[in-house]
Amino acid sequence: MKAMSTVKTIANSFLKRKEQLFNQHLKQADSFNFSVEYSLLVEEFIRTLAGSKRYKFILASAGSFSRRELSPYSDIDLIFIANSVEENEKDISYLVKIFWDSGIEVSHTVRDFNDIDKYLLTDLHTFTQFIETRYLLGSNTVYKNWNKTLLRTLTHEIRVKLLNALFEDFNLRYDKYGDSPKVLEPNVKLSAGGLRDFQAVEWMYIFKNKTLLNKQYETTQAEEFIHTLLKENITSKEECKRLLDSYKLILNIRNLLHLSTRQKTDRFEFASQIKIAEVFGYDESDLTQFMRKYFKASNALNRFSKSMIKKYTEEITKPIPSSLAIVLDDDFKITGKIISHQANSSLSFSNILRAFYYRGLYSARFEESLRMAIIKFVESTDKLTVIENVSSVFFREVMKLPKNVGQTLSVMNELGVLGVFMPEFAELNGFLQHGVYHCYTTDEHSLMTIKNLEKLENNSSTLGKIYHKQTDKEILLLALLFHDIAKPIDIDGHEIIGAEMASSIMNRLGYSEEEIETVSFLVKNHLVMEQIAFRRNLSDPETLNNFTSIFSTVEELDLLYLLTYADLSAVNPAVWTNWKSDLLEELYQKSYAMLKKQISGEELLISSTSGVPEEISKHSEEITETHAKEHIDSINDIGYTQQFSVKEIAKHIEEIRKGTNMTVLFKEQNGFTNITLVTKDFSSLLSKICGVFAVNDVNIQDAKIFTQKDGIVIDTFNVTDFRSHQKIEEKRYKKIEMDLKRVVAGLLQLNKEVASMKSKWWRIESKFFKRTGQVKIVFEKHEKYTIIDIFSPDRLGFLYQVTNKMNELGLNIYFAKISTRGDDIVDSFYVLDRNSNKISPNDYEFIKSELKSTISQIL
Repeated sequence: MKAMSTVKTIANSFLKRKEQLFNQHLKQADSFNFSVEYSLLVEEFIRTLAGSKRYKFILASAGSFSRRELSPYSDIDLIFIANSVEENEKDISYLVKIFWDSGIEVSHTVRDFNDIDKYLLTDLHTFTQFIETRYLLGSNTVYKNWNKTLLRTLTHEIRVKLLNALFEDFNLRYDKYGDSPKVLEPNVKLSAGGLRDFQAVEWMYIFKNKTLLNKQYETTQAEEFIHTLLKENITSKEECKRLLDSYKLILNIRNLLHLSTRQKTDRFEFASQIKIAEVFGYDESDLTQFMRKYFKASNALNRFSKSMIKKYTEEITKPIPSSLAIVLDDDFKITGKIISHQANSSLSFSNILRAFYYRGLYSARFEESLRMAIIKFVESTDKLTVIENVSSVFFREVMKLPKNVGQTLSVMNELGVLGVFMPEFAELNGFLQHGVYHCYTTDEHSLMTIKNLEKLENNSSTLGKIYHKQTDKEILLLALLFHDIAKPIDIDGHEIIGAEMASSIMNRLGYSEEEIETVSFLVKNHLVMEQIAFRRNLSDPETLNNFTSIFSTVEELDLLYLLTYADLSAVNPAVWTNWKSDLLEELYQKSYAMLKKQISGEELLISSTSGVPEEISKHSEEITETHAKEHIDSINDIGYTQQFSVKEIAKHIEEIRKGTNMTVLFKEQNGFTNITLVTKDFSSLLSKICGVFAVNDVNIQDAKIFTQKDGIVIDTFNVTDFRSHQKIEEKRYKKIEMDLKRVVAGLLQLNKEVASMKSKWWRIESKFFKRTGQVKIVFEKHEKYTIIDIFSPDRLGFLYQVTNKMNELGLNIYFAKISTRGDDIVDSFYVLDRNSNKISPNDYEFIKSELKSTISQIL
């Protein structure tokens, strides 16, 4: 009883002191002090609880605990090391239990010396834990032998393998958490530019130098390692200060993230950014300024880690002797893939741009002293003095490089050179655009568009072939560089202002009027092609005519298609889908044919129906050519034959002639499932179909409604699974078909089913649909219809509720396109009233008010 009472007293003391420490840190900003104090606090109580017994094993801290960089809810990693685990099992179990009983929730592993060879090359993460421990208690002899055995194991061959494994681990981590240090909602530990980038450099240093980092001081391992970097002249004093400040800031943010959420969380989401910015003295309106500090820090850690990877990669391969260096000019030479600065020449801004030109041309990297000299030059330079004619010439040479333009510009941005040369671009650095589907800062997104476009070099798709045709890629790359240049000024009108800014910058850089006009045209219209492809009916002649009217030449269409692809593919990994790719290509191919042949949209679509009735009749013994012609003529939409193959149309005719109440047809198509329904129309049909899809966890991508004069409708939907965004599994077809038939027959109570569905998903709805935001409803005039665009955050059952309200308002939907952008949607509807007339502008405000009211209830 006395022992239990003592443990309880210790537990209460530990929890009290821990809570005091946590509360203090909520108000202060020295992350190193906090992490060291918390680590020492845990160490103190572990030793107290273990007592004075002389153990035959050792207990060491591992992970962030061993680095004395514990965050409030980090795992408290312990490693027990023994010559014989079996002999010490009882003592180890006792210690683990007493730690947990005292409120120290440890995560422990038990190792013996055989584990060194066991995990050496089979489990990198386990082995790195072995090389990064701090003695807490137990046998000093065992601990010394453990470290000696570890270092003895690190032969040259093993160290090379471990370093290569670490390099590969960077790639695997980046694949999972993002390879950009400018992700809008980063993982502060594991994303590029997070704490792990720097920690992995520490591991590289240990492997390369076959030495363990000094643990004797009561400081963080980061501080000790940065001191080592300086002492061993691995990098400059200025870079060491940058690394220290950057690591400290990101560790501080991680600590505050844990404290504000009261749990272990490393994802720096928008809501947390606002809260933590306040701790640093920034209100919500200044969030961009705060996040720029974060991105500056993450960029510093990321570029240092990349530099060290290249350094160690070159050191473990056969180095090229300096005698084989190639002199590039009076200022620079290249040795293998490393560009260095001639010691006897000064570094001007035009020289720096020339160095970048060489870097891109030879797919090289800068020697560390040159990299540091560039950073130092940038940080000490008056930005107003660097824009000189000679600098403009070398910038243009960079833009004309046959490859590596995006990569070269990215490094220029990393080192601050691009922002000095072009102050307008500097404003994009770290610029946030929360609430839409972008997941990168605007500068990162802009540079990624260029990299993605250059990847088309070896692509045999339509886009690849168009890219290969371009003889002057510089103009297209400039349009990508400038397409979002005005976002910091005005997001809504950025394409208009951006075209003016692009014109001004290019004029300053000495481009011709013709080149300026082309880039301005592309910047001004860079949103148009995606808006038409994803929101409009591409089998509508008026849509096609309006779109092609903006082009003077086919070449302009080619350029806009390439720019649109590059823009969308660099927004968010989830945005560029097969469905969107197909829509863009469909719009391109139709527009190309119209411009090339100088024909209208009507002429294009009519020409595609020539001979169709005859072809349809070949696919069914029950259908004559006359049947097929009557069927096509009865549908007042020439887009029908564009949407379906002749074999599918034959099947529609067969089902209609049978008089079947409802036919449901499934087809797999690229990345989605196509579901087509043939049935008799009624006023709430589309809404009920949307409801059935919702309760079956089916997500609608787009919908087209074709109506015969006798009221038979052929509704077709491209859909995916709500959770996986993949095609619908075939085994689910029967249930979906049964529910569709039941709802048409009036046997399915949709409101009850939808409520049940929302109840089922309520736990994860906030995970899938985080965003709150503005709802916007826009009306657009059309020759035959009224088009309604609805912009809103997405929610479960959204389309069902909205189409149900439209039905109540007397709106018949003839075409719908659903475009998902992250957790935002843009739903576009072509509608008429009950009398088949366009909606009167006098009714716009009433309809808008009613729809907004419905959507606000959904949100």
